[in-house]
Amino acid sequence: MLILAATPLGNPADASDSLKSAIVNAKFIAAEDSRKLSRLCSDLNIRHNAKVISFFEGNESERIGELTEILNTGEDLLVVTDAGMPGISDPGYRLIRAAIENNIQVKVIPGPSAVTTALLLSGLPSDRFCFEGFLPRTSGARISALEELATEERTMIFFEAPHRILESLEDVEKVFGGNRSGAICREITKTYEEVVRGSISELVAWAKSKEILGEITLVIGGFVANKNLSAEELIKEVLKFEAAGISRKEAIAEVAKVTGVAKRDVFNAMVEHKSSEGKV
Repeated sequence: MLILAATPLGNPADASDSLKSAIVNAKFIAAEDSRKLSRLCSDLNIRHNAKVISFFEGNESERIGELTEILNTGEDLLVVTDAGMPGISDPGYRLIRAAIENNIQVKVIPGPSAVTTALLLSGLPSDRFCFEGFLPRTSGARISALEELATEERTMIFFEAPHRILESLEDVEKVFGGNRSGAICREITKTYEEVVRGSISELVAWAKSKEILGEITLVIGGFVANKNLSAEELIKEVLKFEAAGISRKEAIAEVAKVTGVAKRDVFNAMVEHKSSEGKV
């Protein structure tokens, strides 16, 4: 059986009895970091006699064969990451697929999740949300990814490294605008847990004001269509896109996408627009 177990995000007291039992009884443990596993066992006052196999992002692909072979011999394999659930922006997915393809039972020991914890801490709508993992590391790729999410109506959750959070927030501000609501959840469940809520512009200002350390989860409110724009405002937006070098047809489509106004209404506003071009 392949057993995927959620581990505490920071507070060892969040460990379930099922997790403790699984660690104590395991013969094989695939761990993202063996030192952190040892520290967790010490914090929980438990011991294991398992063979610990290193299983992290850098060696995930090459470890699949070895781990699948263990499962095919009839042995159970416990998978744990540094914090949270295996497979959620951590190694696990490929191993799950391999287990399923080999008709091996998969079991999940549920537990702490930075995704849902941050969602609730943010105070943003939680009835519909999406998890987007880590944003790309380079600004160009990050902006492209954000542009695809510009009209996402669900609350969005991201993981981010502390040394990139300011750059990411600045790109979010460029694409989503500074008025969009968001929250930064830092060091969730740990001694110095911190939650900063506000507009994206306010979050940027906060990130510029201090050195940021620790694990970061970023929550951003979904897109809300602004269908009350006047014809003059729609025209102004189209002309702004045109000034950036795109065609009028593309500009109309982009304004419709960004504002949530029907493309036909944007087009009609441009038809009525009296400009020096004299055409649409």
